[in-house]
Amino acid sequence: MSIEEKQKPQRNDRVTIRTVATHAGVSVAAVSKVMRNAYGVSDALRARVIDAIEALAYRPSRAARGLRGRSFTIGVLLIDIRNPFLPEVIAGVNEVLGPSHYQAMIGVSDARVQLETSLIESMIDYKMDGLILVAPRLPSEILAKFAVQIPIVAVGYHDASATAFDTVNADDQRGAEIAVEALLACGYRDIEMLSLGERQGHAVSVVRQREIGFRRAMQRGGLGSSPTIGKIPIASPKREEAMRKFLSRKDRPRAVFCWSDLDAITLLSLAMEMGVRVPEDLAVIGYDNSATAALGLVNLASIDQSGRELGQIATRALISRIEGRTASEHIFQTPSLVSRNSLTRSGNSTNR
Repeated sequence: MSIEEKQKPQRNDRVTIRTVATHAGVSVAAVSKVMRNAYGVSDALRARVIDAIEALAYRPSRAARGLRGRSFTIGVLLIDIRNPFLPEVIAGVNEVLGPSHYQAMIGVSDARVQLETSLIESMIDYKMDGLILVAPRLPSEILAKFAVQIPIVAVGYHDASATAFDTVNADDQRGAEIAVEALLACGYRDIEMLSLGERQGHAVSVVRQREIGFRRAMQRGGLGSSPTIGKIPIASPKREEAMRKFLSRKDRPRAVFCWSDLDAITLLSLAMEMGVRVPEDLAVIGYDNSATAALGLVNLASIDQSGRELGQIATRALISRIEGRTASEHIFQTPSLVSRNSLTRSGNSTNR
């Protein structure tokens, strides 16, 4: 039997970091340095350790690594997985984690505070190194208490006063202003916004920030001090019923800004079903620039907040938190408009 065969573990033996060290002919500390991508590791040493890891099919115990200080696992908590914006955020997270030693574990919640709290607690119990919370609904004081236990970055959460955790956002107020400015530039003056019901948003949510930007842009455009914001229920079938009622109104506006592509795309579908022409009868702008919005049959004009980039920025911020940064960061990205047929078609002169 060769030396290599003697060193190779039997089928029922668990491969450990010591097994890898023995196979590579190096110390356990050297293997640990390679796995942590520590400074000062030579290319030759790294190659020997990686070859041993691959030959032995070594998979480090995340629980054990957690007990030693890090599990190299990041939790990503999503609220309302129906939103087509979320896959882009996840893609951005994975792009940053790909070359690193970290992996993402995704949890899906809904708007219930109890469930959201329970999932965060579970992620902490599993010794995850940090959390990215996408559009969390919990109050800032509760997030701050969790942030004492684990580094947290919140995406889509407008609390620039937070000191215990970081926030990463598109400038949602500016995004709504851009939407209104685009409608005004096309000649529309009769403009409303479709938003979520009062209970579905709070002061730090993207929903309320977009409402603030809409009101400001409408007032600045000389369209009244109290522009109309319609409230749409979040759950079906009441959601679709509210949209049908909006489309059936005799005083329906000439243009509408939807708080999200999630509702704007549904509105386009119902408009086609009900014989409401877009944009001839109703111009529509959504928010998120989701992949669905770009489909030829949809062709929805939308505010692009670059979800992929938000995911990348949030992940980098979280890793720097994990590595010891204590000062809070609140990062804003500037959104932009992607104009498509739901806003105006070439030669369209029906605006009023």
